Order: sequence, then structure tokens, then C-alpha cells
Amino acid sequence: MAPPDPSLPHTRNRLLAALSPEDLSRLWPRLEPVELGLREILQEPEKPITAVYFPETSWASMLAYMEDGDAAEVGLIGREGMVGLPVLLGGDSDDLEAMVQCAGTALRMDAAAFREAVETIPALRTLLLRYALAHHGQVARTAACNGRHHTDQRLARWLLMAHDRAEGDEFPMTHEFLSMMLGVRRAGVTVTAIALQKAELICYGRGRIEITDRPGLEAASCECYGVARRAYDSLIGPPPGATRPYWR
Repeated sequence: MAPPDPSLPHTRNRLLAALSPEDLSRLWPRLEPVELGLREILQEPEKPITAVYFPETSWASMLAYMEDGDAAEVGLIGREGMVGLPVLLGGDSDDLEAMVQCAGTALRMDAAAFREAVETIPALRTLLLRYALAHHGQVARTAACNGRHHTDQRLARWLLMAHDRAEGDEFPMTHEFLSMMLGVRRAGVTVTAIALQKAELICYGRGRIEITDRPGLEAASCECYGVARRAYDSLIGPPPGATRPYWR
């Protein structure tokens, strides 16, 4: 495969990279490179969405909050997607919060400029609507998985999703935050994480988790991970030059 042309815009975001060089060049001046910090809030419930984000090395959780203050993750967005789908679909706000789960880089775009780009670049609109469908599938599959599958399968699924979006095999994560992601008590997450570590699938400590056996973790997961991954690849296409059976 030939190296990318340095004279053309280059991005690690899979959605933007799927655009033609001409369409990406039209969009490029409106995209602002930003560094996103851990736990940074990109979108607040019921508040106007002023910008959309295309993660490159960062990833974010979409959180649904309850009246008692508890929250549960309903979606995960990394370099395969964008934060700010309500703007694409004609909305100005959402009832979900977008929190940065792993610090890193992203491309930020003002919401007004994004709306204009979607209207003037047809290929961008078509691509993002397909992504919206893929993300909807992820959210729906997460709900079904949380309701039907055991905690060990759900934790394996979530770790695989995180691994796909991380820069390497290790990323920050605490048991407290994992319990919120999975909607289970912290004690249950601890027991399950210990079991995965004893099986030498992961190694964790000091607020970080390392994936040590990716194939073993895939075997420990339920079918939901593979279903969502294949749906995305069917709608958007696999990563350019991909030779491994997962997103990296």
C-alpha cells in the first residue's frame, strides 16, 4: 500500500478517512485539532450542543443519568465515529452526556459549520447517516446484552470495545467506573475482573487495565461484540488495509 500523500489532509478518524480526498479537503478548514482530557464533558444533557467531535486517539462514553444521580453507559464512541449525532439528525440537544473515557486527540467542528457541511457535501451526509444507524445498533445491542448476559460476558464485551478504540493494549479504568459502564455493583465487577485476570486475559491495577490475551477475551465475550462490529463494518467498511479480525 502506498503511503498517504503528505499534501492531502490525513486523519485517523475512520468516518472522515472514508470520505474522498476532495470532500475531506473541503471539510478540513472547518476542523480544529483539540486535545481532550480524561473525564472532560463534551455534551451535557438538555443543553445546546455547540460542537461535534471526531475522535482520533480519544474515546468517549455516552451516559444516561437517572433521577438519583446514578448513570449507565449506553454507547461508546472512538475513532470509528463522532460525538454529536443529534445535530446530524436535526436536534439541538440530547438527554445524554458525552464524557471522555480516554484522553487523546480529536477534530472539533462548530455545530453551525457542521450543519452547513452536511447540506453542501452529500457524501458526508450519507456516510454519517449510515454511522448513525450503526451507532443505534450498538446502543440497542448494549441494552439487550445488559438485560440477558452474565457479567463476565458483558465485561469481556466492554473491554473488547475499549481495546478497539485504545492506542495500545493498556488504558485507564477503575472498578468504580466499570461498574457504572456495566450497570452493576462494584463488588460484582471486582469478582469478574479477578476471574479474567486469573485466566490471564487481562492484567489490572492502579487504575489501568491491560489486555493480555485478545483471542481469549473474544472467546469469553458474548455474541454481542461481534454482531455490533460486523454491522459497523458492513455499513461503513473495514479499516483501510485491515488484516486483523478487529478494529485497531
